[in-house]
Amino acid sequence: QVQLVESGGGLVQAGGSLRLACTASGSVLRINAMGWYRQVPGKQRELVATISSGGSSNYADSVKGRFTISRDNAKNTGYLQMNSLKPEDTAVYYCSAIVQSNSPPYISNDYWGQGTQVTVSS
Repeated sequence: QVQLVESGGGLVQAGGSLRLACTASGSVLRINAMGWYRQVPGKQRELVATISSGGSSNYADSVKGRFTISRDNAKNTGYLQMNSLKPEDTAVYYCSAIVQSNSPPYISNDYWGQGTQVTVSS
């Protein structure tokens, strides 16, 4: 089994910064793509940013220039650096990763973390 655990959420004032982390543990052989998503009550979960195994990244228009996604393959960890935060960034942030198991038959599956709350006050 594979577990993804997010950390780093919290309460911050508008204009501030937070850094989220997502660590995979368990039967991890390698992590392929990773992504960060967010959701507010009553709305669909939306994509924030993704990063490929090779380091190529994509961002939602709403966070371009403010958020940076990165990863440390040696630590099985992905990060989301969030700068210039706005009240509209308030949401539960989830990480997702496509993880290849280190057990036969070494298949890849999509896993999700439990979410971490980010609240930006005005």
